[in-house]
Amino acid sequence: MKLSNLKPAEGSTHSRRRIGRGSGSGLGGTSTRGHKGAKARSGYKKKIGFEGGQMPLQRRLPKSGFKNINHKEYFAVNLSTLQKLAESKGYAKIGIEELKAAGLTNGKEQVKILANGELKAKVDVVANAFSKKAEEAIKAAGGNATII
Repeated sequence: MKLSNLKPAEGSTHSRRRIGRGSGSGLGGTSTRGHKGAKARSGYKKKIGFEGGQMPLQRRLPKSGFKNINHKEYFAVNLSTLQKLAESKGYAKIGIEELKAAGLTNGKEQVKILANGELKAKVDVVANAFSKKAEEAIKAAGGNATII
């Protein structure tokens, strides 16, 4: 092996086009940028959504919808679910901890009690919100509805 025989490994190198190094290189003059315009000049950066001066799509379409910043997301629990819990576990008081232990909620989300189903057991319920009918049904069964 001699220094004159050394070559880079196959596929490790590739020829680089030297742009803008005179007309003799074949890549001089406009240096592959074409003639005039923003793209031919240095520092060009296309803005997101720019359509060459045409009105962009996001400005052509009408605005729609409304996002209420005060909206609260509740996890719904029905009276029938509370009745099942009261029967199977024998709870006299059902709160978020009991619902978490039963695997119904993760304990972080807010809970709202809805009036779907029947409640016969006398149960004290603690939750973040109640529907009017659910609150009436809990009180009619002899329990209390307490808002956290």
